[in-house]
Amino acid sequence: MINNPPIDEMAEMIGSKYALCVIVAKRARELLANAGNPSGFEMPDKQKPLSAAAQEVYSGKVVVAK
Repeated sequence: MINNPPIDEMAEMIGSKYALCVIVAKRARELLANAGNPSGFEMPDKQKPLSAAAQEVYSGKVVVAK
């Protein structure tokens, strides 16, 4: 379970918990796909892809089109 960043705050930013789930899962799959490439993404501090994706959404690195 992800405790940091707070799920309720992220859901308010996005609009709903369902949309948050879809966005974070999609970004986590993208991170996993790029992790195997030599020039791909390195997981920060050995984080799991889902945690890294949630942190990106919370910090505003992932822009959500409404």
